[in-house]
Amino acid sequence: MAETTSHHAVDTSTQGDPAPTGLRRTLAARHLSMIAVGGSIGTGLFVASGSTIAQAGPGGALLGYVFIGLMVYFLMTSLGELAAAMPVSGSFATYGARYVEPGFGFALGWNYWYNWAVTVAVDLVAAQLVMSYWLPDVPGIYWSALFLAVIFGLNALSARGFGEAEFWFALIKVIAVIAFIVMGVMMLLGIIRGGETGGWQNWTVGDAPFAGGFAALIGVAMVVGFSFQGTELIGIAAGESKDPARTLPRAVRSVFWRILLFYVLAIGVIGLLIPYTDPQLLRNDVTDISVSPFALIFERAGLLAAASVMNAVVLTSVLSAGNSGMYAATRMLYALACEGKAPRVFSRVASNGVPVLALLATAAVAALCFLSFIFSPKAVYVWLLNTSGMTGFIAWLGIAISHYRFRRGYVAQGGRLTDLPYVSPFFPFGPIFAFVVCLVITLGQNYRAFFEDDIDWISVAATYIGIPLFLLIWAGYCLARGSRFVRYADMTFPLRRVR
Repeated sequence: MAETTSHHAVDTSTQGDPAPTGLRRTLAARHLSMIAVGGSIGTGLFVASGSTIAQAGPGGALLGYVFIGLMVYFLMTSLGELAAAMPVSGSFATYGARYVEPGFGFALGWNYWYNWAVTVAVDLVAAQLVMSYWLPDVPGIYWSALFLAVIFGLNALSARGFGEAEFWFALIKVIAVIAFIVMGVMMLLGIIRGGETGGWQNWTVGDAPFAGGFAALIGVAMVVGFSFQGTELIGIAAGESKDPARTLPRAVRSVFWRILLFYVLAIGVIGLLIPYTDPQLLRNDVTDISVSPFALIFERAGLLAAASVMNAVVLTSVLSAGNSGMYAATRMLYALACEGKAPRVFSRVASNGVPVLALLATAAVAALCFLSFIFSPKAVYVWLLNTSGMTGFIAWLGIAISHYRFRRGYVAQGGRLTDLPYVSPFFPFGPIFAFVVCLVITLGQNYRAFFEDDIDWISVAATYIGIPLFLLIWAGYCLARGSRFVRYADMTFPLRRVR
């Protein structure tokens, strides 16, 4: 792989210069920061958080978010070390090929492209469902067409266009979460009405604070894991960021505190204000925003328009995820083409630095959202979600493995850690811990199905189809190219310090 990737071994300290991959470095530090935080705030927090508390109790949900949040932080430090040293648009697909096995990187790249291209379609269908709250008589495909055009336009403008849009999308979500936490605390303190029944007594209701036992904790871990997917987007954006050696470590360091603020504090407030036995928390449906625990607490504070407000916030989250997904999938397909692992036509870049043909190919897959013209939007939403659910965890596994082998090979060849622009402080525990947790979550997605008398094999296949597909793509590449695992002695690293 050295002959196809040696052009990445360059100094990236010059701001505004073209990226090593031919793209433009136009994403500023504020863009990276909001991409990192925006990737981890979505419907998983605004809607699904209620069901996690209902399943595992307030203590169990809080423990689940802290545990998975810690794992994600370890994973981001691993990605930060890799991306700061080699800020390329292919990110972990390139790292997987250089430091694990070429076929592994090939499968990882196509897996990630498919993941985000289909996720864009999922988000466009979700936008239909959210818009039906206000305008139920307007055909949903109109909204999908409108939002697809908007997302495509934002990504076609430039990387900076994507960054600016994501900055403001994420800012809206940040403001909503902070407002929620502040209001919740004021309700608990009695400054705002609605918190009269809240407090520590909600942690003693029924089997609280931990309800459902270990099985519930595993179930919550899976939901929480899905909620955090997207934080790895800073690795994709590294190829077009200004001064990545400085901005990427800064974004990585702040991930932990954002996770603590936006998830742990929010879950803590919900658990104190609403007992986990509240029947409204059991419902977890993106089509009914009024059951969001955020909306429930806003309503109890006297904000009658809470459902509409949360509907707008969830719509912003959906569009943000679609915007990020379009960007991530486009850059991954472009990187694969540059490395000869996808048709070369997708490596063409327009004068504004955007790989337009890769963007068009991604938009074509995102057009699967128009299946809702034939089938029920809810059914299409579930189908598409099931087909992409596993792929995000496979990408995380790839990051952990790549970082472990990168560091081992770098040290084995006499590399000095002081020459790396960012060093993960938790090696080797961090990547090993992240790998084990991701593997358990991946294999345990639908483990309960195997303990039923009548196994629903269709459900099992929908859940686990991503694993055999990944392995088949990997094996097919290995057979076709005769590739092998990269030995530590054969690994290539940046030729000089990335200042």
